[in-house]
Amino acid sequence: VQLQASGGGLVQAGGSLRLSCAASGRTFSTYAMGWFRQAPGKEREFVAAISQSGRRTYYEDSVKGRFTISRDNAKTTAYLQMNSLKPEDTAVYYCAARTGVVLGNLMADYNYWGQGTLVTVSS
Repeated sequence: VQLQASGGGLVQAGGSLRLSCAASGRTFSTYAMGWFRQAPGKEREFVAAISQSGRRTYYEDSVKGRFTISRDNAKTTAYLQMNSLKPEDTAVYYCAARTGVVLGNLMADYNYWGQGTLVTVSS
């Protein structure tokens, strides 16, 4: 599967953005999806994951209550709605796909990666 992330941009603290991850192929519904981010000078870290059906989600503690991961299997697209953004959310955001039922939070759990989209939150 090929993944294309989009939706990044510059936003003020407290604002919102919605990232999209468009997937190629008709097997999108067989992949669990995840979002990761990498801030300047830091390692890539897990943000959120969603199961193949969309019924199960998993979030990193710092984004719980602010970010929502979702997916539309008919549109072969996953989303990350980000609200109440903070300057520390500034990073390049990556979407990823994996087979299997476990909602992994490690980079090694994911088989496929999209290119990143930059989110900048100004204070």
